[in-house]
Amino acid sequence: MKTDVPYYEMKLFITGATPNSVRAVANLKNICEKYLRDHYKLEIIDIYQQPLLAQDEQIIALPMLLKYAPLPLKRFIGDMSDTNKVLRGLDYQT
Repeated sequence: MKTDVPYYEMKLFITGATPNSVRAVANLKNICEKYLRDHYKLEIIDIYQQPLLAQDEQIIALPMLLKYAPLPLKRFIGDMSDTNKVLRGLDYQT
């Protein structure tokens, strides 16, 4: 684990307990715990329970991860199963 990891703030938008949403949550939590431990805040938002948040963020596909910090804002679509792709998108340096 690197010691110079920046602090990540992210929101994962999902649609209930669909298989794709469940996979995205599990995959992202595994990535965060393995690579970003103690350096992240992850909020999981079910658009069925909080539809206005999805509307405010202009969510067009699900599951979708929004990374707010560190800047720039980035969006990821899918079940987050490709760890290397997610880490590259987060600008995580191994």
